[in-house]
Amino acid sequence: QVQLVESGGGLVQPGGSLRLSCAASGFTFSTYTMGWFRQAPGKERETVATITLRGTLSYADSVKGRFTISRDSAKNTVYLQMNSLKPEDTAVYYCAASSRGTARDDFAYWGQGTQVTVSS
Repeated sequence: QVQLVESGGGLVQPGGSLRLSCAASGFTFSTYTMGWFRQAPGKERETVATITLRGTLSYADSVKGRFTISRDSAKNTVYLQMNSLKPEDTAVYYCAASSRGTARDDFAYWGQGTQVTVSS
């Protein structure tokens, strides 16, 4: 069955960095668009970054220049490098897979999420 397992979350000080990983299994990873999303308490889930099967990248305005999404098809893994973290980046981060487009509703498979907390 499809599995997406995130790791790498934790507590970091403002200005710090974290790298999230998402290990995928149960589907043909190289043919799917992958994405990272986040949800803060009391807020809707929002798109952070997406990477298509051809490598086209897209970022939310709030993370441009600070976050980088990448994928390794040999390892069936997608990454999110997060630099210059801010308290407003605090959220549960989810990995997801889409066989269609890059809109949030296109993503059919979701991981369980990993908590990222940015605080001094």
